[in-house]
Amino acid sequence: MMRLHSIVTGGICVGIFAVPCWCVTVTVNKTPSHTIPSTLYGQMFEVSVYSGDGGLYAELLQNRAFQQVSPNTTAALTAWHPINNAQLTVVADPVPVSKALPNSLQFSVPDDLTGRVGFSNEGYWGIKVDSSWTYKASFFFRFPASSSFSGALTVGLETNAGTVLAQNSTNIRGTTTKWTEVNLELHPTASAGDVNNSFFVTVDGEAGAGQIINFAMFSLFPPTFKNRPNGLRIDIAETLAEMGPSFFRFPGGNNLEGQTTATRWQWNATVGPLLDRPGRVGDWGYVNTDGLGLLEYLEFFEDVDMEPIMAVWAGYSLGGTSLPESELGPYIQQAKDQINFVIGDPAKSPPAALRASLGHPEPFKLRFVEVGNEDFFAADTYTYRWHDFVSALQAEFPQIRFIATTDAWDPVLSPVAQSYDVHVYQTPTWFYQNAFYYDDFQRNGTTYFEGEYAAVSTNPNDIFGTPADGRLPFPTMQSASGEAAFMTGLERNSDIVFAASYAPLLQHVNSTQWTPDLISFDAGAVVRSTSYYVQQLFSLNRGDQYLPSTLPTRGDTLHWSVTKSSSSGKTFIKVANAGNSTKSITFKLDQFDSVSSSGTLQLLTGAETASNTADAPETVVPKTTTIRTGKTFAYNAPAFSVSVITVTTR
Repeated sequence: MMRLHSIVTGGICVGIFAVPCWCVTVTVNKTPSHTIPSTLYGQMFEVSVYSGDGGLYAELLQNRAFQQVSPNTTAALTAWHPINNAQLTVVADPVPVSKALPNSLQFSVPDDLTGRVGFSNEGYWGIKVDSSWTYKASFFFRFPASSSFSGALTVGLETNAGTVLAQNSTNIRGTTTKWTEVNLELHPTASAGDVNNSFFVTVDGEAGAGQIINFAMFSLFPPTFKNRPNGLRIDIAETLAEMGPSFFRFPGGNNLEGQTTATRWQWNATVGPLLDRPGRVGDWGYVNTDGLGLLEYLEFFEDVDMEPIMAVWAGYSLGGTSLPESELGPYIQQAKDQINFVIGDPAKSPPAALRASLGHPEPFKLRFVEVGNEDFFAADTYTYRWHDFVSALQAEFPQIRFIATTDAWDPVLSPVAQSYDVHVYQTPTWFYQNAFYYDDFQRNGTTYFEGEYAAVSTNPNDIFGTPADGRLPFPTMQSASGEAAFMTGLERNSDIVFAASYAPLLQHVNSTQWTPDLISFDAGAVVRSTSYYVQQLFSLNRGDQYLPSTLPTRGDTLHWSVTKSSSSGKTFIKVANAGNSTKSITFKLDQFDSVSSSGTLQLLTGAETASNTADAPETVVPKTTTIRTGKTFAYNAPAFSVSVITVTTR
């Protein structure tokens, strides 16, 4: 890659106020060194910290179908509560609503009760109730034994103090002994002041005395992103889209692998009717409904105009088990089927025909497939697993680039890996000190995906410790500016770095299993972190050409990158100052025929420990102003800041 090795001019500058400052002169070359990949900035999704169920997936009811629970236990009733002494038990139904969903909620109405009797669901730490929304409620019910009962079944939304905000009713009869689906709309008469609300189902206690009713597969949906059925939560999906991502890595992460072979993520268990999705015990300690399945992911990518980096399971589980080579065959076939579901020809491939039957006959876009996840934990077996999976997959899908997940070049893989996924969690200091991480990599045709990275702690001796020992609960300006310094190096080396994504992406603040995360949320609101704004600033101002410039000093706190849009002529100068003092920079663009006399400055800056939290979601946000530019102009980068200066050059 072509580099411009100008001397960095540093020294004591004396301005009109005779205030000493450290000055740097950066000369920008107008000749691009390389094209910037369209996939450079994107998102990595891990189904952790309730980021799928309870997060991106818009379903409001927790434990809606009693998947993967032990019947007749208290734990099986998670999120469900009796109303007025109703009796509730999760049972292994002798006549289940489907083979995939063997459990049902058995509701018994005691004798001698008056008023409403029933049960409620608390949602995922609450339910947002908005009077402008229409909620779609559904469930299946049956009477285990025929009875003479006939009466109203009422469903609705209410505050935890008991104020009913919405309700609707349907008449049911005790002669309904076969599973019957009920669909009702709820129209709140008022919005709730907070998320301390629940969903309820009730009957009249006197009329229902002695009755037993089984329920299965509840659902409650608000309006969804792009109005997709079984779709995504609007505010979270919009927040993701507003970042301007070009790709989305899925379905994990650890959640791909399973603790055992049997509990791995399997694409075919996540498609089709919800009644046919058994769910699975995920790798972060809770049940995944798999309502957010392969098709829902792919539709989201189309809606946001980003492409998938899709992982296939590759014979290793988090419990430490690697399948022997002789047993890989069925799993290689399952990986082929997964890819064919995405891009196959419905006339030739049953998985592709299934996709077509679900309403998408055209293939989705798929150029990248990751083989496994973090297989540096099982590098000794990855050599044969990679060989067998990739040899078979390349033969059928030669157009796809397969990504290895061991350490780069260790061990040696055959076939030779075209790309590697690199992960790093470190301190803010590490990130600005390693902004030149990729500069010394060989240019030999191999490309790199910085698939997971984040500044997670200020303590280099205990990166994954507790907040008391330096772990960051939320990104700070110190961590975000350190990451931004590292990202200038990703842009400089985007001739070999084709994609990068911060991780993790989403965090439910009521169930924190990993910190920090790019985006935090609860049942009612979304918080964009300082690191989110850095990702957004880089993604929305990336350009398609990299312009070499004077190189920063390795290990210093001040870093920059210059890119250009070949179509618009806009030149984007990104400056990351991860230090605790203002740094002055003079930019020289005198190789260009013309440079606009003014430009736009987008500035993100704040105190070293400043964070955006649920209590203070806008502590640090980007601010846009106009600044004077030209062929030569000076800029003062504040301490702990990320700046994007946009000028037009010809």
